[in-house]
Amino acid sequence: MPEMIWQDRKRILGMPITFTRYSMSEDRLFLKQGFLNLSTEEILLYRVRDISLKRSLLQRICGVGSVLVFSSDKTTPSLELRNIKDSENVKELIHQQVEESKIARRMRISEFMDAQGGEEELDDFDAELL
Repeated sequence: MPEMIWQDRKRILGMPITFTRYSMSEDRLFLKQGFLNLSTEEILLYRVRDISLKRSLLQRICGVGSVLVFSSDKTTPSLELRNIKDSENVKELIHQQVEESKIARRMRISEFMDAQGGEEELDDFDAELL
């Protein structure tokens, strides 16, 4: 099991009383759900394309928020870390780990306009030092 940089549980009214657990290692983001029937999803951090934060009035009152992670992963294109404590700092921590993971893989991200005028994002491996 990789060493976890961050971990938390989905919270109800600010209290971690659910069986949904979130964690992050140096290169992956994990979602584990269930008590009797367990399921695990993971996203490789270098595949993350966008991160956003949602905080409703009730979430702000309870001191939680939800971080949405969008990736180029085929099986898990998006992952929502719901009702987590200190959500703004967690979003920034994920962003930092995503950047470090991309640098470690010598990956560059380039955006360009496609023929229809929309933006398209491509992953371009930098093989310069291989």
